[in-house]
Amino acid sequence: MILVTGATGLVGSHLLCQLLKQQEAVRAIYRDQAGQNRVLDLLSKNEAAKAQQHKLEWVQADLLDLTSLEKACKDISQIYHCAAFISFDPRQRKKLRKINIEGTANLVNVALGAGVKKLCHISSVATLGTPLGDQPTTEKTEWNPQQPGSVYAISKYGAEMEVWRGGQEGLQVSMLLPAVILGEGHWDSASGSIIKRAAKGVPFYTPGGSGFVDVKDVVRASILVANDPKANGQKYLLATKNLEYKELFGLLGSRLGKKPPKRLVPKFVMYVLAFLDAIKSRLLGTEQKLSYSLIPSLYSVSNYSSEKIKAELDFNFTPIEESLDRICAAFTAENRP
Repeated sequence: MILVTGATGLVGSHLLCQLLKQQEAVRAIYRDQAGQNRVLDLLSKNEAAKAQQHKLEWVQADLLDLTSLEKACKDISQIYHCAAFISFDPRQRKKLRKINIEGTANLVNVALGAGVKKLCHISSVATLGTPLGDQPTTEKTEWNPQQPGSVYAISKYGAEMEVWRGGQEGLQVSMLLPAVILGEGHWDSASGSIIKRAAKGVPFYTPGGSGFVDVKDVVRASILVANDPKANGQKYLLATKNLEYKELFGLLGSRLGKKPPKRLVPKFVMYVLAFLDAIKSRLLGTEQKLSYSLIPSLYSVSNYSSEKIKAELDFNFTPIEESLDRICAAFTAENRP
C-alpha cells in the first residue's frame, strides 16, 4: 500500500487522483474534515479516479504525533511525502522548523521502523543556492548557509537533510525540487492565490521572474522517480519554463479577460509595503504575507534548468501555455457568478 502525506494539499490531492487512476491502493493522511472535503471534491471531477475510491483509505494523523504516524505507516511499502507548512512570516520560524524538519524526521524514523522501502520527498527549489554569473540553477547549485533566505527555505532544507539521513539508514529515497507549482482546485493555496490575483486584474508588476511547473507534471515526475531504480538517491529540479512575473500575469490575464500589468513597482515601495504589512500583522494578529526576505526575489530573475530529469529519465513537461489554458478554464468554471 502507498501512503501520501499532505494528501489534502495541491500536490497531494492531485497525486491521489493519479494513483487511484492507476488502480493503486492508497492511504491518505488528513488533519481535518475541511481538507478531506476538498480532495473528495477534486476526485468527484475525475471519473477514472472516482471509480477507484474504494481503494482509498483515509487516516487522521499528524507529523508531530508518533502514535498516529505509526498507525499510518503500518503495512506501507512506499511513501510520497508532500506535507509541509508554508509561511514566509519570520514569526513562524519555530512552527516551520517543528513541522517541516522535526515532522519529516519523525516520518523517516517511523518509516524505517515499519519496514517501508521507498520514500519520495517533495521539496522545493527554495533549498538551492544562487549560481555564479549567468549560469542556470540546477540540482548541483548547493545551498549556501551564509546567503539570505526565508525561514521557509531554511526549514525545507532541514527536511531534505532528514530524508537523506533516511537514505543512509536503509530507505530508498528520491527527491523533487519543483519551482512555483501551478494547478487547479486549491485557489486559496500559495500558488492558487496567483490565479485568484490574476482574475482580479494585476496593473502593477515587479521586474523579477521565476520558474513555473504544472502540478500534473509534478505528480507524473513523483511517480516516475519513486519507481525508477535510476532515481534512487537522486534529486530532480522541476521547472517547465522560466517566466518574468509581468509575462506570467500577461498570459494569465489574456485567459481570464484581464489587461496585462503595465506599471512597475519601485523596490523602495515594496519595502514600505512590507513594513506596513508587518505592523498590520502585529496589530491584528494576522500572518505577515510580505516579508523583507521575499523582496529580493521579486526583483531578480531566476533561471532554473530541468535538463537532468529530461536526460536521465526521459521526462517531458507539459507546455506552459497548455497548462495555463486548463487551469484558467477550471478557475473560470468554478468561480462563475
